[in-house]
Amino acid sequence: MGVRVAVIGGGISGLAAAWELVRADPGLSVTVLEGSPLLGGRLRLAEVAGAPVDVGAESVLVRRPEATQLADELGLVDRLTHPAAVGASIVSRGARWPMPRGTLMGIPSDPDSVAGLLTSIEVDRLRHEVVSAPIGGDVAIGRLVEDRLGAAVTDKLVEPLLAGIYAGDSRAISAEVAVPSLYAAGRTGASLLEAARDAATQSRPDQGVPGPVFATLVGGLGRLPGLLATALESKGVQIHTRTMVRRMAGRPGQWSLVTGPSTDEVLWRFERVLIATPAAPAARLLGTVAPTSAAALATVQYASMAIVTFAFPGPVGDPFAGSSGFLVPPTEPLTIKASTFSSVKWPWLADAYPDLTFVRASLGRHREEATMQRPDPALAGLALDDLTTVLGPLPAPLDLHVQRWGGGLPQYAVGHRGLVERVRAGLPPTLEAGGAAYDGVGIPACIGSARAAVRRLLTQ
Repeated sequence: MGVRVAVIGGGISGLAAAWELVRADPGLSVTVLEGSPLLGGRLRLAEVAGAPVDVGAESVLVRRPEATQLADELGLVDRLTHPAAVGASIVSRGARWPMPRGTLMGIPSDPDSVAGLLTSIEVDRLRHEVVSAPIGGDVAIGRLVEDRLGAAVTDKLVEPLLAGIYAGDSRAISAEVAVPSLYAAGRTGASLLEAARDAATQSRPDQGVPGPVFATLVGGLGRLPGLLATALESKGVQIHTRTMVRRMAGRPGQWSLVTGPSTDEVLWRFERVLIATPAAPAARLLGTVAPTSAAALATVQYASMAIVTFAFPGPVGDPFAGSSGFLVPPTEPLTIKASTFSSVKWPWLADAYPDLTFVRASLGRHREEATMQRPDPALAGLALDDLTTVLGPLPAPLDLHVQRWGGGLPQYAVGHRGLVERVRAGLPPTLEAGGAAYDGVGIPACIGSARAAVRRLLTQ
């Protein structure tokens, strides 16, 4: 038997780490230990009106290559598909306004492009950026933008975009991690508007139309964990669900993990361990073997959210046709923070189920516990009421599904990069960590974090 390696956590980060391990060294003995009954973390399918649809993450960012590279390695390139070429909108003062093009995390390269969405006074404030002295260190992205371009830009443009990534408050999220190019402009005292213009120019291809920004799998991104697990098992990886790791002890090269209830404990021994769980369980496991790392991880907060998926009768029609959905700034008197018209956004879904129209609504921001404490029927009712407020009268849904993601999204507070450095500096040799708590919350970022952790683990 080769060197025994444990991967704790069977979300996309843990599965990607296991895949990287066996690709790097087929002689390793790799075991994945997942506490829940299901693999995949926030990637999940559920049946709505008899159709399996994504009720978690539904797409990956194409300009980060890790997810599409993994699809290539798994032989899934022919199943990759892209959104329809339709735009989204932002709700402002009760109306929907087209999502401005050429923005950098909401900051427009052309202030005139957000006229209407912002009032004339707000556009004028945006146009007259206050370029202050260089910032001395990490700051909240929302506060940086507010100081330079006005509160309305933060509230109506930056907030709704960041809410879809972190479900958090832009005035608390690290600029250094969330939008490095804007942080760089702040550090040098350069213009944020110029940074947005530069980004818009760089994103334009020399010829033709821009390539797709997002991708998914035909049949839903939630299929990826199962396909990856099958590939892992074909390479000899052992995968155990319903196997919560409760304790960890040992020293470099000799690690002991304990699973099972206290009345029936199971002891596992490994030479190397990679932890790919959220921050809180990782901190508990590291408490005795890496106390400095554990203390840093224990400070990472998470936001809970929910996705309500509706199946409306009939093919796509008004008011959904021609739009992929809308975002909702926190300044609006609505509970939902976004809606995706899935059957419009994803042509494969409309082709597979031409007599149904699927629509998702997202709820929940950091520290919005009251919303998440409502029972499922009430949560779905709130979502449907908000959809009706924005879109007008809707047919009664044929079916709906409420998916809760308790503590689903880590909050990258100001100073997050330094926190991650402290975590990794405190880990002993032959013990590593990766996943959404560290290097980015998107699927490609999670895969990249896992692969980087594997490289560090195998070179120690």
